[in-house]
Amino acid sequence: MDERIRLRLDVAYDGTGFSGWAAQPTRRTVAGVLVETLDLVLGAGTATGLTVAGRTDAGVHATGQVCHLDLPGAVWREREGTLLRRLARLLPTDVRVRAMTEVPAEFDARFSATFRRYEYRVTDAPYGAEPLRRHEILAWPKRLDVDALNAAAAGLVGEHDFAAYCRRKENATTLREVTRLDWRRGPDGVLVATVQADAFCQAMVRSLVGAMLVAGDGRRPVDWPAGLLDRRERSSEVTVAPAHGLTLVAVGYPDDPAEYARRADLTRRLRVPAES
Repeated sequence: MDERIRLRLDVAYDGTGFSGWAAQPTRRTVAGVLVETLDLVLGAGTATGLTVAGRTDAGVHATGQVCHLDLPGAVWREREGTLLRRLARLLPTDVRVRAMTEVPAEFDARFSATFRRYEYRVTDAPYGAEPLRRHEILAWPKRLDVDALNAAAAGLVGEHDFAAYCRRKENATTLREVTRLDWRRGPDGVLVATVQADAFCQAMVRSLVGAMLVAGDGRRPVDWPAGLLDRRERSSEVTVAPAHGLTLVAVGYPDDPAEYARRADLTRRLRVPAES
């Protein structure tokens, strides 16, 4: 039997027309479209074990998603030079495989990851979002103060139990380490929140954004979002920000491939990460 090789896929997609990443019967999903196209190009069942770094929700976008799959070595050697272009011709235009790279068998797109980084875009322009960007920017009805947003964000950085901001999953921890959380206003006036952590539990990023926005527009004090960290159940006071403003922009992995297996083992022992 021919050996199987592992491929890392770097993927981008516009989440508007997808019911999230994970395959679901009767629903259009990113994983479903990828598998369907790979089966068309390679033959049904040739590519196996599709595993993603972050199972994004319906409507969430990605420019830096990562997944892995396994192929027979002979198939990869035969198709290596043409597979990316064939996928580009056959995939719908709202999803792109940007790169396919052979990686060690120990690489795990989900468990070997050291961080996930998201960006959330908001405009407080009185006229709302620009029409060509309406699918990636949330229009906020009140003026937002960048200093207040960053003051609210500062209290959420670090390792905390984010139960107040997560949809709890049975037997899964809500302990997470947020290593970066800040806001900036771009030259176009659009506010961008950058959120990075070792992993995220379900709805966590959009819940954090929802809490910070009401501090940024003055309806809550800037220490209110951090004050919710004392709670051990999801807070009904937090409104989850809409999905379309959120984009997964990067997933990090150890620089040394020899560390893939160790990182995956550590992650499995610490938690079973859900996604945002």
